[in-house]
Amino acid sequence: MIQAELLELVTNGENSGIEFKRDDIRPEQLAKEIVAFANLEGGRILIGVEDDGTLSGIQHPDTQEWVLNVFRDKVFPMIIPYYEEITVEKGLRIGVVTIPRGISKPYVVRNNGREEIYIRMGNRSEIASREQQARLFSLGGILHVEVLPVPGTTLKSLDLVRFEYYLRHVLHDIEIPNTDQEWTDRLTGLGLMAEDGWGSIVCTIAGLVCFGKNPSKYLPQAGLRVMAFSGDKKEYKALLDTKLDGPLVGRWEDISGGKNLVDDGLLEKFSNTIRPFITEENNSIDLHMRKITHMQYPWEAIRETVVNALVHRDWTQSVDIEVALYSDRMEITSPGKLPNSMTVRKMLAGQRTPRNPLIVEIMRDYGYVDARGMGVRTKVVPLMKQMNNREPQYILTEDYLKAVLPRS
Repeated sequence: MIQAELLELVTNGENSGIEFKRDDIRPEQLAKEIVAFANLEGGRILIGVEDDGTLSGIQHPDTQEWVLNVFRDKVFPMIIPYYEEITVEKGLRIGVVTIPRGISKPYVVRNNGREEIYIRMGNRSEIASREQQARLFSLGGILHVEVLPVPGTTLKSLDLVRFEYYLRHVLHDIEIPNTDQEWTDRLTGLGLMAEDGWGSIVCTIAGLVCFGKNPSKYLPQAGLRVMAFSGDKKEYKALLDTKLDGPLVGRWEDISGGKNLVDDGLLEKFSNTIRPFITEENNSIDLHMRKITHMQYPWEAIRETVVNALVHRDWTQSVDIEVALYSDRMEITSPGKLPNSMTVRKMLAGQRTPRNPLIVEIMRDYGYVDARGMGVRTKVVPLMKQMNNREPQYILTEDYLKAVLPRS
């Protein structure tokens, strides 16, 4: 960093990525700022700058060693910082501590036998709320929210006929439970039911969303909200605005020479709902005397994008997955930013980091999920280029990942 860059940062003031600190800051206070930045998007701490931007400078004879000791003794897991000193004028030095975005969240301050988690909120560092902590654990891959218990559910909340087909014909398991206790034991062993902390065995999020009879009854953010508009913006009067509920997987039955779909899963419900809004009939007739239907989007690209939204969503956020159809595009919005250090660029390159591995495995067993986990790279992008001559766009924020599929 050069002097001009430093002075520009000071002039712009404190924000979500910049913090000013006096030279006499206590070690635990510095650790608090470090942890807050690492738990968000990273940032810089300018040591020797007053809250009002006045440059007071650093007096420590060896500030770098002191800062590195704070990282070593107070911040966990380990972070490798970058420290530099900028001389503004003779005898006036400013220490600049650059903290990268953490990839092993959540980071904690260890002090006096306690561990505290901080997160950056605007120009302040605050104790993370319970919901924010859960999100950090999920982002860091330490907590898989999908196996958390869902209060109020019981064995009867699950469609056991649907699950029996999964055991018998998908997993080829020859030992099928007979009693409620046997079902509970098997489901608990698979992570689809769990102890709720009050002595009861209830469904987990994964169990409910994959095999539940009415998942949204107990988990309001389950399912899909599907909307369609005549123009290119959301309007008060929609052509379609509905919430789809149901288990992710369909209910099948084994028949001679194959299988038969008895009851739709969420993907089949979505397909039936959206298809009239993404197809056009032209005047041509095929050999079977049926009008030829033209798709406005490659169906495999839609299916892959919606499946990804369903299996990789962040369950700590209590908002719906939205599929919105406009005159010029389709938008699929999945709650939650990408897990851990995943980025849109890495996703497009084919890197895989499942947020909900249990749900992903079940959907892969049924064939809903690409076996290699590279559907965006191998299906969505090439199919969109082939049909619509345009690639999909991916917009990532702190709250959601939005896929935008342009219409042909």
